[in-house]
Amino acid sequence: MAIGLWWCTRAVYVADLSAFLPSSPTPEQRVLMAQLKNGATGRVLMIGLRGGTAAERTDASRRLAVALRQSNAFEAVHNGEESEDEAVGRLLFEHRYLLSPGVDAQRFTVEGLRDAIDETVSLLGTPAGTRLGPLLWRDPTGETARMAEAMMPAAAPRVEEGVWVSRTQPRALLLATTRADGADLDAQQAAQQLVRSRFAGLHAAGLQLELSGPGVFAVQSRATIESEVKRLAIAGSIAMLAVLLVAFGSLRPLVIAVLPVASGVVAGIVTVSLATGHVHGLTLGFGTTLIGEAVDYGIYYLVQAHALGRAGWLRAQWPTVRLGLATSVAGFAALVVSGWEGLAQLGIFAVSGLLAAGLTTRYLLPVLAPEGAAGAGLRARLARATAACAAALPRWRVPLLALSIAAVLALVWLPSPWRGSLSSLSPVPQAALDLDASLRADLGAPDAGVIVAAEARDEAGALAAAERIGQRLDALVRAGQLASYQSPARILPSPATQLARRAALPDGSVLQQRLAEATLDGPLPAGKLLPFVGDVQAQRDVPVLHRADFEGTPLAAALDALLLPGRPGTPWTAVLMLQPPAGGTLPVATLRQSLAGLPTARVLQVQPELDGIYAGYLRQARWQAAAGALAVVLLLAWHLRSARRLARVLLPLAASVVLVLAGLSLSGAALGVLHLVGLLLVVAIGSNYALFFDHLALRGEADADTLASLLMANLTTVVSFGLLATARVPALADVGMTVAPGALLSLLLAAAFSGRARQRAAGAV
Repeated sequence: MAIGLWWCTRAVYVADLSAFLPSSPTPEQRVLMAQLKNGATGRVLMIGLRGGTAAERTDASRRLAVALRQSNAFEAVHNGEESEDEAVGRLLFEHRYLLSPGVDAQRFTVEGLRDAIDETVSLLGTPAGTRLGPLLWRDPTGETARMAEAMMPAAAPRVEEGVWVSRTQPRALLLATTRADGADLDAQQAAQQLVRSRFAGLHAAGLQLELSGPGVFAVQSRATIESEVKRLAIAGSIAMLAVLLVAFGSLRPLVIAVLPVASGVVAGIVTVSLATGHVHGLTLGFGTTLIGEAVDYGIYYLVQAHALGRAGWLRAQWPTVRLGLATSVAGFAALVVSGWEGLAQLGIFAVSGLLAAGLTTRYLLPVLAPEGAAGAGLRARLARATAACAAALPRWRVPLLALSIAAVLALVWLPSPWRGSLSSLSPVPQAALDLDASLRADLGAPDAGVIVAAEARDEAGALAAAERIGQRLDALVRAGQLASYQSPARILPSPATQLARRAALPDGSVLQQRLAEATLDGPLPAGKLLPFVGDVQAQRDVPVLHRADFEGTPLAAALDALLLPGRPGTPWTAVLMLQPPAGGTLPVATLRQSLAGLPTARVLQVQPELDGIYAGYLRQARWQAAAGALAVVLLLAWHLRSARRLARVLLPLAASVVLVLAGLSLSGAALGVLHLVGLLLVVAIGSNYALFFDHLALRGEADADTLASLLMANLTTVVSFGLLATARVPALADVGMTVAPGALLSLLLAAAFSGRARQRAAGAV
């Protein structure tokens, strides 16, 4: 355990939803997963400065941008100021004849030169002319302007006083890209804290900082999960303390009772970390649910061993606890082989945690407390209360059975409640999602609901595929069905395209001759364009650009978001982000029709794809839960070797599951994977109750200590999972709302369907 605790401090904990994506995805799912797992996506921070006057927001934007750039924690910080374009502008200008979409053989004919020069001169009187003027003698054909036009998004933010501002709200805007990978949540948290501290240092009275982005969501999710786990652990411990104090009148049993829980959580974290390399936050949160069963083991021993002694408990009661443990492990073992890492983590955590809790109960507790719990407390009264209920409940068997049958009919008649979504696993509040959508709209971010992607074996192939897709999308833009699109090929053309443009550059003497003819009687004399001729000659020998050449420039982050590198066994992916027409929607059917014939091009509707992923996830989980249930039935049948005893054990389990399902369905809850995990826990916990009542029925004698231990175990379970139902993490709340009523029903139904329990209970009273 000491080594395990040390390992827990070294384990990697994550909070993103990539663990809940399939390990054998379809091509469309593979593209979406590459987008979701891309570290560059999580590096983007959207910053809003709200309140104050326009002048105060402008000043704060400039000062915050300078502070963040000087921190060296960000690869790029944009707020609309032109000074930040100098570094990337130098790279683009020096390679403009490889990157400009206007360069081809026609461009450098006499007519092509004349038309290009006339177009450039006509721009000198426009706002863009202030930037083109100093470059005129080196770039008379306006390639710089063409590159800027190609890379400029259709819905760029509004600029006032030289900085980005919202079109609809009193807010200045910044866009920052962290140097740290989006998956490095510690570094992302540090970068976000740096933004907050630099903003606080501005002493901008009346201004408010708004921060959003994938990294913000991930950090918030991790913090929420961690805080909820701590809160629930503390509240659960207090609840157990209260129950055990009432039962035993002593603190010492509490420490002993939580040892199986603690050992189970430590074993679960270590095993998951070793098996998968990291522990998901939801898996860690699921560790709190082990309290529901693992603490039962400690209570069973402490209460029952007080009357039987260590040797008597090991001989008479441990076989029943061991069988309950085996059924629980069998139920969760089916999840271990899941093709979904998140589901497999839950299975690994449960199996290893329960085994560790069982071993602790068997080998450690008898040494620490050979005679069980010393204090008597209210155990005698608890035993009498349980005995009275056990005596009365069998009279309600027929109504309870009828209610269970009605629940089955309701489940058949009602629409399927299994309609949970992948987003239900995320604890991000709606207010944060609304802020994110607002900032994205102000920054002119493309519609993330539909994307076009292509896969290839290498970088060159992915860029070439993006160019072919771009040619089809250009037709939709001209037809007004698409406002614009972002493509990695607009930033970095494929090597083949760059080589073709370089080959179109004429020899110096030929260019001078054509230039003399093109400028005859024109506004620019050929004699002053010798710098242009020199630049063309210099770029005839430059090597083609690759992604690595953009490292350290503001364009690197934009390129990383659109060009996703492959890994061994996975292809490169080019992603094209689409901007719908003003006031319209993206024509998905038209998109697919336009891209027909391009075998690598795929149009992805993100939400339907996510829904499809989760539906497959849930479908597989239901089959695996069914397999686990079958394993439990076979194990019990093999051990009990009696159809009557088997029915007596299985009937309360099945009825509890059905009643809980019907209750959740009638409440309108959308059931998902975590509800399914909760039902597995109901079976795991309820199997212990049913087996103990079966054991009592087989012995045909009253056992006050066993009855008291069952009630105490049930109280701690219902209270701990009732607390879990209050969690701000929806996934944990789903488990709590399923297990708390399910555990209570399991105990009541086990007593009701326990055969001869009525006579025994009456005798105990």
